[in-house]
Amino acid sequence: MNTAVNRIKELLGPEIAGPGLAFVAVMLFFSLASPQFLSSATFGSVAFQLPELGLLTLAMLLPVLTGGLNLAITFTANLAGLTVAWVLQANGGVDAGMASFILGCILAIAVGAATGVVMGLVIAYTRAHPILVSLSMMIFVRGLGEFLTRGGDISGFPAFLQPIGHGSLAGIPIPLLIFIVCVLVWHVLLTRLKLGFNTYMIGSNIDAARYSGVNTRKVLVLVYTLSGAMSAVAGIIMLARFNSVRVGHGESYLLITVLACFLGGVNPFGGFGRVIPVFVALVVLQLLSSGLNLMGANQHLATAVWGILLIAVMILRWFAAQLMIFNRRKG
Repeated sequence: MNTAVNRIKELLGPEIAGPGLAFVAVMLFFSLASPQFLSSATFGSVAFQLPELGLLTLAMLLPVLTGGLNLAITFTANLAGLTVAWVLQANGGVDAGMASFILGCILAIAVGAATGVVMGLVIAYTRAHPILVSLSMMIFVRGLGEFLTRGGDISGFPAFLQPIGHGSLAGIPIPLLIFIVCVLVWHVLLTRLKLGFNTYMIGSNIDAARYSGVNTRKVLVLVYTLSGAMSAVAGIIMLARFNSVRVGHGESYLLITVLACFLGGVNPFGGFGRVIPVFVALVVLQLLSSGLNLMGANQHLATAVWGILLIAVMILRWFAAQLMIFNRRKG
């Protein structure tokens, strides 16, 4: 029994405490405030809305763990979605076959990975700040997408895409299944693979990692490449969800991905954080949004509450750090 408990603690880590308490608080508050909150409709809505934000958060997570950021994730996702759309349109539009869709997905992931490679190379070899590099890439990708689409959308896709965005398998939404698989892949990468260990080392102290024999340039390029590839996966899901694609889809998700990372216990300066607590934090944010909608609040208020929540998390972290310092001095 103790072995099982210890394994669960090792899997979740101490970072789960914050999002876990937030989950309990949100569930209690909205279940009392709205009788419709604890319903299959609410949880079904959360299950379908969670994956697109969740995949973008996974794309943000790896750069944050190295002490950086990828501000280009949403526009990379849209450019990847546009890539799939162009391949489908070139092969018959609504009459395009599955082979065209698979080819489009491969090219989309390649496009997403390419944006990450460029950012990783610039960051690794010039030591330019990740915010400036990713901001430049964001501007470039956005401008390129708007130039190619003339600011409009692309729609008219085959019917077999509908289940990918709105279908279920054994009662579980297909987008959610894809997201869970990606969460597990990221968890294994960060806890079982050398790349994950080196990612934490770079986030803790990049100079110490370099002196320890870690090829920091290679790791940074791989981290941003994987971030771009995950953004592309999010773009494919968004295309299937909306049945259209344009440059501005999901633009508001960018800052929320950063909030989800910090709420999930990720150190904003890098080197510390796990995937599972971030997953729980994402669930909390979606439940908060759904609860506010049930109470008649609009999405703008939900966004404002998310911002206040981020400020509250930073204040609570400061108090927790001060309490730890006090206990050490007392001991």
